[in-house]
This record gives sequence, C-alpha cells and structure tokens, in this order.
Amino acid sequence: MSSDQNPTPEPTGPRPRRLTYAAALTGLEGLALLVGGAWILVLGLTGHPDDRQQAVTGGVTLIVLALLPLLAARGLLGRRGWSRGPAVITQIIALPVAYNLLQTDSAAIPAGIALGVTAVLALLLLVNQETTRALNIRGPGAGPVADEAERK
Repeated sequence: MSSDQNPTPEPTGPRPRRLTYAAALTGLEGLALLVGGAWILVLGLTGHPDDRQQAVTGGVTLIVLALLPLLAARGLLGRRGWSRGPAVITQIIALPVAYNLLQTDSAAIPAGIALGVTAVLALLLLVNQETTRALNIRGPGAGPVADEAERK
C-alpha cells in the first residue's frame, strides 16, 4: 500500500503544552550548540589557539551537531512523529556530557547541572503519553489492521 492510500491523520486540537515545552528545551540545546560552535570557530580563527585546525574543526563540528536538535524542535512544534527520535537521541547524548561537566573543578559545573536537568526534563516530556498521542505515535503492532479492529 502506498502512503496515499493510508494518509497520516492530521493532528487536531491545540498542541499540548508538554510537547511545546519539549520542543523549547530541545531547541534551546540546539541553540546552545550553535552558539558554542560559532564561539569556538571565531576564537580559533581570530585568537591564538594551541592548534588552530583543531579549534576550527571543533567549532564546525558543534555547528553541524546543532542541526539535529534544531530540526527535531521544529518537527516537534509541527507535530511530526519522526521528530521524537532525534529529540530523544539528543537528550541521551546530553546526559554523559553533563556528567563530564560535573566532574570538572571549574565554572563548567553549573553548565553540567543545567544540561543534566534540561536533558532529564526533556526526556520525561518526550516519553509522556500526551506527547505520544499528539505526535500520533503508536506502539508496536498498532498498525492499520489494529486501528480497524479498534473502530469496530
């Protein structure tokens, strides 16, 4: 069957606040990656880093990595089911980063706390039933056949 025969139903009603909050947190993480990458890139190009090539590579890498949570946040706001996966992956990757920031003896500790709290909160919002329903995500075995049986 083609996707034309079984169109995905458009979401109805207002977007749940939990979904909006999850999108905002995911977008905030993406924005932080983008700003951090740009900052490292600019410092690498204009400053006196120990290794200019490493600084430029690190900055460009963070900028590219920022695309994942930014696109996921946009998808969450648009109620696209595919967007939950990249958003969850972003949070799972953020947890060990937050842990490593907490292991330092520097000003990075507050950043680690903020990142850890943000990641856990976003994960809780993303796996919430209300969010799952709003994104029209069905569990295993809940395909079109199961839907027909529910309607009867």
